[in-house]
Amino acid sequence: MCQRIVMALLGLSLLHPVASAAQTATGPSIQPELAQKLLKVKRIYIESFGDDQVSKVLYAMVSNSLAKSGRFIVTENKDKADAILKGAAIEKSSQELHSSSDSTAVGAVAGGHSGQISGNRNSVQGSSSGGFAGRSAAIADSVTSTETIDHAALAVRLVHSDGDLIWATTQESLGAKYKGASADVADKIVKQLLHDLEKLDKRDETTAPKQ
Repeated sequence: MCQRIVMALLGLSLLHPVASAAQTATGPSIQPELAQKLLKVKRIYIESFGDDQVSKVLYAMVSNSLAKSGRFIVTENKDKADAILKGAAIEKSSQELHSSSDSTAVGAVAGGHSGQISGNRNSVQGSSSGGFAGRSAAIADSVTSTETIDHAALAVRLVHSDGDLIWATTQESLGAKYKGASADVADKIVKQLLHDLEKLDKRDETTAPKQ
């Protein structure tokens, strides 16, 4: 659902041929011309993802991740950029209620009785004894807790300086072990781009004519 919302924000349709080409930009069906443009991208200008706080945070995180990748130069001069990264982001929080209970019960009973009767026509003798006891105990324990779940989604598209859409991806995250959802989804965007470029590099190596 979140992915569809983000795609709508970007104005991309799965039925649109340009969007489909961009989403499969690193697959076998990519046009060689687009692949070469993507491989030659060095300087990237990142457009604002939005004016809200979440979009600004994701913008900063994606910028940092791209700069740290070592493959790209992030420039604030749009005219010098080989490509422009555009995107839209959403983030939401939800509450999950967790409850558990445990109980222990112990019970005990005891009882007894004895009797004796003897005698003749003129006298009767007898004795009787008895007793009964019972007890029970129970312990019940219940725990209720609320967990906050953060969810972030970011859809981006890389547009060449000549206007061609050369790459796009949508990533979502509920957070990672050592970082929140926003930081995780920003890392996923850059890792996906680097991964796709690596695949293109290897494909070019295998298809290049031998000298």
